[in-house]
Amino acid sequence: MSLILYLDLDSFFVSVERILDPSLRGKPVIVGADPEQGRGVVAACSYEAREYGLHSAMPIKEAYRLCPHGIYLHGHHKEYELFSRAVKRLLEKYTPQIEQASVDEFYMDFSGLKKRYGSMFELAKKMQREVWQKLSLPASVGIGSNKTIAKIGSDYAKPNGITYVLPGMEKEFLAPLPIETLPGVGKVMQQKLNEKGFRIIADIARMTADYFATAFGKAGLNLWEKANGRGSEILIPRGVQKSISKAHTYEKDVIDFTKMESTLFELTAKVCQSLRNLNLQTTVVSVKLRYSDFITVTRDKKVKPTDDDGEIFETVRRLLKQAYSRRVSVRLVGVKLSRFVEYSEQLTLFDEKAAARKRLFRTITKIRDKYGYSSIGFYGF
Repeated sequence: MSLILYLDLDSFFVSVERILDPSLRGKPVIVGADPEQGRGVVAACSYEAREYGLHSAMPIKEAYRLCPHGIYLHGHHKEYELFSRAVKRLLEKYTPQIEQASVDEFYMDFSGLKKRYGSMFELAKKMQREVWQKLSLPASVGIGSNKTIAKIGSDYAKPNGITYVLPGMEKEFLAPLPIETLPGVGKVMQQKLNEKGFRIIADIARMTADYFATAFGKAGLNLWEKANGRGSEILIPRGVQKSISKAHTYEKDVIDFTKMESTLFELTAKVCQSLRNLNLQTTVVSVKLRYSDFITVTRDKKVKPTDDDGEIFETVRRLLKQAYSRRVSVRLVGVKLSRFVEYSEQLTLFDEKAAARKRLFRTITKIRDKYGYSSIGFYGF
């Protein structure tokens, strides 16, 4: 039986800001975009700010309307990385099996180590206490048989709490919780589920897998699995690059398709630059589009392994046409590359034209790395 601990640093950005400036303690603090510009979102907010209805990913304009007296900060992102690395070093003393899901989230695998550590609850308390005493960072911990249960357990006890879901009790623990508790249930999916009468996780669990596969496709089947207490037990080290993405939020919402194409052209060049720096090629290209009403659409396409700006942009352009299906202005566009394979010269060994193109892009990459991205540009997509 697998045993996963998930440690989540509570209001991490705000906690670091309070270490840097203790006068912020006890006050409503919001880290994110500039509220005077009215664009962008809340990256993190203190629990004092949450009392006014604020939450992560909320439009900064709405946050300012609800809490105009809050303290709004752009943040010290380099400091966040430093503290994140310090937390990981502390956790590595307990187990080398760590997946850092983000700057403030850590999965740890303690399968087979129960005899060594004894009570998992006491172990979680010890780790939590050490992170606080040595780094002044509060954290919540979830313990469960898989990553999904551990993550939900951590959220269940926030802030600064510990939840241990015993093996075999997963469905009972999840049953009364609202459906939006499940990872992957955003506003759109929540609305679809509510329309069909699903309010709590037990409503999903009592249905058949076939129903959810038919009604919601692959995403529905995955949701049904989670509602029944199942989830991945495999940890992926952070050193394994899973995706590369870039996004752009417009200062004013746009409806001009050509402008969106132009933005995506530049974003494509940047993600391809990063791809070649890692000596990788992508096999999946994705486009994200967020409308002015915050409905977000993504489209994906499998491709042959490539790191070619032109090839990838042609796929991006086609995906944009599929995604932009409403006559509503657009707030954000983005490009993501994923499912990588290592770059191999042998792939172009017998194609001189392709080989020359590969060498050209790699030369461009080296020049940009040395003199900056803007030292070489492409025009007229």
